Amino acid sequence: MRNSKAVGDETEARAISELIAAGHSVSIPFGDNDKYDLIVDDGTELYRIQCKTGWSNKPETLRFNTHSQTTKDGTYHEETYHGSIDAFLVYYPENERFYWIRAADATEQKMELRFESEIDHPSINWAAEYEFNGCIPCSSESSSNKTTR
Repeated sequence: MRNSKAVGDETEARAISELIAAGHSVSIPFGDNDKYDLIVDDGTELYRIQCKTGWSNKPETLRFNTHSQTTKDGTYHEETYHGSIDAFLVYYPENERFYWIRAADATEQKMELRFESEIDHPSINWAAEYEFNGCIPCSSESSSNKTTR
């Protein structure tokens, strides 16, 4: 079993490759002290991205953490990313795809995306609606915390 740091590093590397292949410029913050892993430049705007690795919580569902977990001086801490990032870029190893979730759309602890369901309910976050196809979602829909060049 691999440790969570190695899994996260692999997800970040895949995310960088995916974003560059889509024609975006990617910058990596120096050190591990920022809440975002990458800065993505779409040619007009900069986006602070937190990379996450999703897992299957139950059949037909992808789940990922929307908060950070750290231990400082022997004490466990959880913090949300509220106001610190513009989007999550989530890699799901089971289908080898990425999902772009605006921070404003994410819940504060964990979020689930559904692939299929017996019902169609307004509260369901459909994975297909978040699948990353290389295009960064329309800037008018993006978080107000992004930086314009």
